[in-house]
Amino acid sequence: MWLGTKSYWKINSTSLRLSADGSRNPEDSYKLVYLTFFLMGIGSLLPWNFFITAKQYWLYKLSNSTDQNKHSGLGDYFESYLSIASAVPSVLCLILSFFLVNRLSPKVRILSSLVVMLLVFVVTTVLVKVDVSEYRMEFFAGTLVSVAVVSGASNIFCGSMFGISGYFPMRISQAFISGQAMGGTLTVLASIVTLAVSEDVTTNALSYFLIADVFILLCIISFLLLPNYAYSRHYMAAATCVSPGTLNEERSPTGGVPPLQPIIKKAGVLGLCVFYVFFVSISVFPSVSSGIQSMNTDSGSPWATTYFVPLTSFLLYNVADFSGRQVTAWVQTPGPTSRVLPVLVLCRSVMVPLLMFCNYQPRNHLHTVLFPHDVYPVVFNCLLGLSNGYLGTLPMIYGPKVVPRELAEATGVVMSFFLTLGLAVGSAFSVLIVHNI
Repeated sequence: MWLGTKSYWKINSTSLRLSADGSRNPEDSYKLVYLTFFLMGIGSLLPWNFFITAKQYWLYKLSNSTDQNKHSGLGDYFESYLSIASAVPSVLCLILSFFLVNRLSPKVRILSSLVVMLLVFVVTTVLVKVDVSEYRMEFFAGTLVSVAVVSGASNIFCGSMFGISGYFPMRISQAFISGQAMGGTLTVLASIVTLAVSEDVTTNALSYFLIADVFILLCIISFLLLPNYAYSRHYMAAATCVSPGTLNEERSPTGGVPPLQPIIKKAGVLGLCVFYVFFVSISVFPSVSSGIQSMNTDSGSPWATTYFVPLTSFLLYNVADFSGRQVTAWVQTPGPTSRVLPVLVLCRSVMVPLLMFCNYQPRNHLHTVLFPHDVYPVVFNCLLGLSNGYLGTLPMIYGPKVVPRELAEATGVVMSFFLTLGLAVGSAFSVLIVHNI
């Protein structure tokens, strides 16, 4: 039986500060481990964020125009295609990651994933200055393949990082999850800066993707430095029942598949909460939210024509998402067994019709616009981001803490699987939403 949310976390956090022999655990000097996991959180969703935020670049490549009023079949549904190409291989790779938990070390899984992500982004960067006007379908197909590969790799990376964060105190898991939201915010800021600096869409995209290349390289270097910190060595050594300093050791080749039944029994409801939170979010972001145009586009002002979508759809959502995740560092309520948590998660369903009835364009079937003012998408995107950040983070950090310690890493992968499955199903649903509008 749970002792109550506050009592549980108080006891849990106290036990984490003391090792088995009663001695105090090492301190996280200068918060280097916290910052490393925060940085890894940024890197875990960086590829996805950079792909979906470069809307003007993809529109230009697929239609040879940056005019959002000149629509093509590929351009109208591109965000939904990206979502599907990203989510489906991600689910498969997370299943693979679960089977590899006891067979490959976190070092192998994480570094190999980062290298694959870096290689794909280098190729994407090179293609920015290549004329593909005669090969748009081939470019479109190649882009989706790139998204599939990089998303699969990033989800193995994400699942593995979140899995090992389960061995650390809860604030380390929270750092990783907050970093994911910050990755989206930094991506949008980079996009806005490049838009402001240059009017040439390919020059913007080149600068944009080069930032991603450098950042993934920083993630590789930071992870290689992680075993040098006494704080991380202590928790990883305790988790793997080996002597300190063996963070990079291979797991036993005879290690079997982690038992799934006790994980589902303890964390199944939390996993379903994660699934539904991200299902709702990806159903409307970015496929619907990025299609909502300002009511003042005829004015020709930069706000209405250039910055409205980057600011209202991407920046506000990501800042709100980051804020919601940060709140969980101080407030963890409802608790892991509370019935209020699933109810709040289900209440987010209202966000889908709210955004559908904003000024999304073009409208071929659903002609009614119930929320015509520009303030509506601002408010709705903030609510979508805040609720996604808070209600998505709570079950993610609860999951590895409600199972036995030896199942923490496997539970982290399972929770990531529920998250990615929500993204996959929500991506397919987003296509239906866009089609019906």
